[in-house]
Amino acid sequence: MRGSLTLGKILGIPIKLHSSWFLVAALVTWSLAGSYFPQAYPGWTTTTYWIVGAATAVLFFTSVLLHELGHSIVALREKVPVRNITLFIFGGVAQIGTEPRTAGGEFRIAIAGPLTSLLLAGLSSLLSLSVASTAVMTAPLAYLARINLMLALFNLIPGFPLDGGRVLRAILWSLGGNFRTATQWASRVGRGVAFLFILGGMSQMFLGGFLNGLWIVFIGWFINNAAQSSYQQAVLRDMLTGLTVRDVMAQQCITVPGDMRLDRLVADQVLGGGQRCFFVADGGKVEGLITLQNIRAVPTGRRAQLAVSQVMTPVDAIFLADSDEDVLTLLQKMDEADVSQVPVTDNGNLLGMFTRGNLLQYLRLRSELGV
Repeated sequence: MRGSLTLGKILGIPIKLHSSWFLVAALVTWSLAGSYFPQAYPGWTTTTYWIVGAATAVLFFTSVLLHELGHSIVALREKVPVRNITLFIFGGVAQIGTEPRTAGGEFRIAIAGPLTSLLLAGLSSLLSLSVASTAVMTAPLAYLARINLMLALFNLIPGFPLDGGRVLRAILWSLGGNFRTATQWASRVGRGVAFLFILGGMSQMFLGGFLNGLWIVFIGWFINNAAQSSYQQAVLRDMLTGLTVRDVMAQQCITVPGDMRLDRLVADQVLGGGQRCFFVADGGKVEGLITLQNIRAVPTGRRAQLAVSQVMTPVDAIFLADSDEDVLTLLQKMDEADVSQVPVTDNGNLLGMFTRGNLLQYLRLRSELGV
């Protein structure tokens, strides 16, 4: 979801628009104004079609946002953090910080979205009846009633990671007591549903509905990838459970003096030694950290003119990890801070460095050893 525009916050949750959203918003508006409303309500002016089409598109995406807020509000009540809600080409997604702790929590979070859409469908239907004499008001409300009902029913399909797939996982988790096994089976069902979408879309493409069929194929592709990714995350969660930062960190970290020239550091330690980050210390006292990110920010021609201390991140601005901290918890914090490596401390003393590369190497070794 990189390349997203933050609109603001609701209940402390950042609301974002992904760049792909603008494409689908334009397509929805064009479809409504150029085809749907002219067929359903002939006789309006072209301007009216476009105004009602644009307003309906905005209300539709507001409905998608409310659907995701339904998930998010329940997640917050279940003590599950919500990082953001992002609207993108396939609708919307609420990105939660952790998996729910219980099957009941998973069920309540998953079902909240479809229930919200069903409520919106009912409200839209009642409002459309109350203004039945005014077509320009009835048209968008009737459309919203139908589209929210379809949104609820679509999301209740038991294909993980759709809401129905999460409901299925919650049920399997409750019955079997094993989160990973429940995720595996829900993901398998999700992939099966995805292949049905792909086959159905391809059939429609050959039967003349090329664009609609292509869209269905894309949806199936997205569901399949998301189902695979979700199971891999569950496996990773199992492997990392109980693992501490001390178990994974690199215990030997190179320390360089603050007056060392940046070009010398690059030549001797980065290119020559394959190192990616360094503690900067003078007189035995650590003053900061310098990484490839710091170095890249300096043009090549200026690196001979600057000392390491002029480019480093000061120690009081560094995000630190405790050696006894849980790896899963630290990874969540790193995602939120958008960092890939963190110095590790023990009672205030710097011990080493935790990096995603260390973690990948650790997991690779475990896989090779079969543990």
